[in-house]
Amino acid sequence: MDSRGHEEFSAFVESRSTALLRFAVLLTGGDRHAAEDLLQIALMKSYGRWRRIDEPEAYVKKVMYRQQISRWRLRMPRAETTVAAPPEAPGAADPADSMVPADERLVVRQALGRLTPRQRTVLVLRYFEDLSETEVADQLGCSVGTVRSTTHRALEKLRRTAPEFGGAEGDETAGAPRLKHSAKGVEA
Repeated sequence: MDSRGHEEFSAFVESRSTALLRFAVLLTGGDRHAAEDLLQIALMKSYGRWRRIDEPEAYVKKVMYRQQISRWRLRMPRAETTVAAPPEAPGAADPADSMVPADERLVVRQALGRLTPRQRTVLVLRYFEDLSETEVADQLGCSVGTVRSTTHRALEKLRRTAPEFGGAEGDETAGAPRLKHSAKGVEA
């Protein structure tokens, strides 16, 4: 890559890495280390194609979606051990953190962590990224019916396991608007 492309890539990473990391945290169910790995892989794969990418953020997110799907399919045991407290000090505060109370961010993170990776990804794409069912199906390489049924099952599971999202009994979209609002401020 030439120096101009390298500078453009560096500027993109500097300006969008916080938002991309927050998105990766949602995709990984709150596992910051897995999210950092996911973002790192997506940026590495994007770097080589940088000059041919028309919409950099959309491209990087698509790489993250597909990489996350590959992780589900492999189902390899993790070599890392999860610990209760992270070994490093917390990073700089994210400006988005002030928009949504910490307890709400924690509730969203815990609720998303209770879902399967596929359910979590579908909800993140539908309600955090505000994509249509067709767009989600295209991103994940599945049918619109699969997106609909996965969304339905995921919201149903959230109603059962995360009553803090509330919603009227029998309401098909109960919990979704609150999840959309809360997901935007989820701590990375």
